[in-house]
Amino acid sequence: MVAFVRAQPVGAAGLVLIAIMIAAAVLAPWIAPFDPVAADYGAMLAPPSLAHPFGTDDFGRDILTRIMYGAQTAIAIGFFSSFAGCTIGAALGLASAYFGGWRDMLVQRFIDLLLSFPIIVLALVVVAMMGHFRIAGIDINLICAMIVPFVPRAARVIRAAALTIRELPYIDAARSAGYSSLRIVVRHMAPNVLAPYLILVTAFIAQAILLEASLSFLGLGVTEPTPAWGLMLSGNAASFYQVAPWMILFPGAAISLAVFAFSLVGDALRDWLDPRFQP
Repeated sequence: MVAFVRAQPVGAAGLVLIAIMIAAAVLAPWIAPFDPVAADYGAMLAPPSLAHPFGTDDFGRDILTRIMYGAQTAIAIGFFSSFAGCTIGAALGLASAYFGGWRDMLVQRFIDLLLSFPIIVLALVVVAMMGHFRIAGIDINLICAMIVPFVPRAARVIRAAALTIRELPYIDAARSAGYSSLRIVVRHMAPNVLAPYLILVTAFIAQAILLEASLSFLGLGVTEPTPAWGLMLSGNAASFYQVAPWMILFPGAAISLAVFAFSLVGDALRDWLDPRFQP
């Protein structure tokens, strides 16, 4: 960690922002000043003040509190969807590269089909096809819809790295020793694509947070009264932006800072782990 901070100070700044975000999410039940879902009609649209540093919304709910609790939603959905999408994509890319032939061609044509859709469009299609199944206000199909766009992108990157590894002498030695294909892929190829995998996971977390906010804004993600940054920008927030601009300003800033932080860390990891970028 010390070596990473010294080599990548910009990435270290991103780590600090991520640490603050995680701390706010974890400690929200103890340090948040108000209940995130309780309405206070006597404090509706209150401007930023000592009592409400980020102001209140049209239900009198404290925006700072909802942003802190909204970090829980962003982190949970972002981390899980990025990890699951990259893991499935990595497994698909490794298998495609190792077996080659018609299997590789079939998988790559399917990946080309998925990559032809923008991330938001593909997520919307998946949500529309799967319907709704909610637990604690979170649409499980939303998470599935966020996983699907990451799979082909991870598969394409991991496959490119695995194609080179497949031709190395120790892979031929493993085949000659009679090891199974599963063992060769898992024990000999997978560890050598760990660096691009970690970079993808970090980079996709930023995209997942932005995607979740976009789907919630469109009414296809997290539902009221669950705090979510994208949800805080939708609905009545758009109607009150002239008289209560803080309803849009602070949730938008939270989304921007989170995406910025994870993007910085992803770029720093790429430079730190890739030998081509070493001085």
